[in-house]
Amino acid sequence: MMLPELLYRLDLHVAPESLPLLERLVDELLRWNPRRNLTAIVDREEVLEKHLVDSLTLLPFARQSTHLLDIGSGAGFPALPLKIVCPGLKVVSVEAVGKKVDFQRHVVRTLGLEGFTALHQRAETLAGFPAAFDLVTARALCSLGELVVLAEPFIKPGGRLVAMKGPEGSREFLVLQDKLKEEGWTAFLHNLRLPDSGAERCLVELIR
Repeated sequence: MMLPELLYRLDLHVAPESLPLLERLVDELLRWNPRRNLTAIVDREEVLEKHLVDSLTLLPFARQSTHLLDIGSGAGFPALPLKIVCPGLKVVSVEAVGKKVDFQRHVVRTLGLEGFTALHQRAETLAGFPAAFDLVTARALCSLGELVVLAEPFIKPGGRLVAMKGPEGSREFLVLQDKLKEEGWTAFLHNLRLPDSGAERCLVELIR
């Protein structure tokens, strides 16, 4: 299935000029992967759906935001696709594995992306970083409870945390729902399926 059809099936609208850049991101990932082992997914169609389109399920949140912090971003997902589609978005990407940060920086240079910073460090070491982000994201990083503790210091008032999860996210959400409300979060659960494989995904949206 081609990228435009994958996006169409999830009702994700992307400017035509972004499509070649998204395809180039996939090209670069597949070109680097044999040498750097950046992802276990090596089939191009799977990469399109399970990295690229999966990342772009956050597009409605990104379009409401100006400053994004992506924690544990791996090879740059969702940070890089969101930056490509929302060029005015200021992005800080934090990743502990150096070769994955190297790849992100390579893509930024290759595609001429401005306003994207890839940091080689663990999120736990970001103490003192300002609470300046209206959107904080993490994709399959850790438990929801751990993520809330990790991300909260970086979210400005009225900002949101969106945790990208598989099917387990619904269970985590239900277990923590009352506690999150007590701590002052407004919480929403968004369930979806990827358009080709039918893989289950959920987005846990927490608003401060």
